[in-house]
Amino acid sequence: MTSGLRALTARGRSFIASGVAALLCAFLFGEHDLLRIGVLIVSLPLLAAMVVSRTRYRLSCTRRLDPPRAQVGSEATVTLRLENVTRLPTGLLMIEDTVPYALGARPRFVLDRVEAHGVREIDYRVRSDLRGRFAIGPLTVRISDPFGLVELTRSFSISDTLVVTPQVVPLPQVRLSGELAGGGDSRTRSVAAAGDDDVAPREYRQGDDLRRVHWRSTARYGELMVRREEQQWQSRGALLLDTRRYAHRGEGPRSSFETAVSAAASIGAHLAREGLGLRLVTDQGAEQLPDTGPGWPLLDALAMVRTSAARSLEYGIAALRQGGGDGLVVAIVGLLDVEQARDLARLRRGNMTGVAVMLDVAGWEQPEAAGNEHYRAAQQVLAGAGWRIVRLPSDASIASVWPEAAQRGRFALSGSGS
Repeated sequence: MTSGLRALTARGRSFIASGVAALLCAFLFGEHDLLRIGVLIVSLPLLAAMVVSRTRYRLSCTRRLDPPRAQVGSEATVTLRLENVTRLPTGLLMIEDTVPYALGARPRFVLDRVEAHGVREIDYRVRSDLRGRFAIGPLTVRISDPFGLVELTRSFSISDTLVVTPQVVPLPQVRLSGELAGGGDSRTRSVAAAGDDDVAPREYRQGDDLRRVHWRSTARYGELMVRREEQQWQSRGALLLDTRRYAHRGEGPRSSFETAVSAAASIGAHLAREGLGLRLVTDQGAEQLPDTGPGWPLLDALAMVRTSAARSLEYGIAALRQGGGDGLVVAIVGLLDVEQARDLARLRRGNMTGVAVMLDVAGWEQPEAAGNEHYRAAQQVLAGAGWRIVRLPSDASIASVWPEAAQRGRFALSGSGS
């Protein structure tokens, strides 16, 4: 009863105040009819409080996100499934789900009545122009009497997470030699040129092709052994994303930084479809990719990446050197001076393919300053070291300039007349 009185709405408190005033006036003036009216007015909210506070509704709630990951600017559907698990029908229910400001206004719904063991499903849409992980929930249910005099609030504890990933645009097919970590034809490597005695076998694992069984080693160790050199090698590559705050221009979703993140997501998704295993590196070093299933770790990591206060790429370049074995490195960079370009250029060695996606960040603030002398000088340094240059101005998409990745070194610059 006490909790019911605390849940009185403004209307309920007004009823009690009006009823008390009517009772006082009835005693002062001796009006029996006014006394009956006062008792009725006071009794209504008190009875409603008693009924609502003693109501034992048991509700269960589940939430479904479709899709659980959405790109920036696209919509996701949230489905709430509310079930009355008691034998009593509910009264009026007001439902409000908790969503972050970035996803829009809080959705509110009114359910007139849910029968015993009844189920109601409610859909609403959310949309975000910002990347990130957003918690949706918990759900709040407000129980009210038919007159709106008392309102009790009950909250569920469950919440779900919507991941908003960068925008991914389809890229045209471009042949990038050096994509594979290792050598040989196609996607396999054979190093058994000196005969079976030089083979380094390993134990058989479920799923290995039985044609790879090395019978001599199997007889020696007493268990199935397969030729290690005949395993299919995992294609490997690295994606370097420049997150330095001072290296980017513009604000919000149209800034050069958000363009760089979207380019990284598009290139990463494109290469992943080609079977390339990618690791993400920023100017802060190697990023730990979340274990979220095939195809998603890179996008989930890029959904959370933020700008840094770093002034150089030294930690990112060091992480790429330590990793080793990358057949392909794609560097998506903002503002570079000549010295930083030299540090990045020295990263390429041997048969490694280096692709530098260079954002012309000056154009994000002053379009007339695009392609300035510093930008061209950094391009010349990287192209001179054999990097493939992909220029990304403020008025172009990564899909329109990605074919430049097929041009090698100096040919990329000489062919464009820069």
